[in-house]
Amino acid sequence: MGEKSNHRLSDVALDESIGRATPDIEHERAIAIFDLIEENSFELVGLDQGPYKLKLSVVETRLAFDISNDDGEHLITHILSLTPFRQIVKDYFMICESYYEAIKSATPSRIEAVDMGRRGIHNEGAQILTDRLDGKINIDVDTSRRLFTLICVLHWQG
Repeated sequence: MGEKSNHRLSDVALDESIGRATPDIEHERAIAIFDLIEENSFELVGLDQGPYKLKLSVVETRLAFDISNDDGEHLITHILSLTPFRQIVKDYFMICESYYEAIKSATPSRIEAVDMGRRGIHNEGAQILTDRLDGKINIDVDTSRRLFTLICVLHWQG
């Protein structure tokens, strides 16, 4: 196997501002972080000091991306308003609930239709994230999807 690119995240942490959640939600958060670290493409525009450590925190209605290098040296903080994500996250939760209900009793074609809708909304949320980070952080589609998943899990009340 070849050496991993420096344009990636080596660590993702959640600030204490995120708060603790139920064991199920904490498990989902851990999975989202694991998946993100396992495979990602993350490049700071104008800075080539990766791999990077990302610490996410929430301040009021904003999401802070605190980014440091692998040695822990702080490089930059990007602040994103969570307002543009509010409706898409709400829609995503609604369709996820429909999906989980469908799994219990719906026909395979109904489950597939709901799942396609779920993936479509997930892709839309990932695109919003990519657009909001444009000019600051370059990420690929899969990384954007994984970060959007983490943003959703941060909002999940259970």
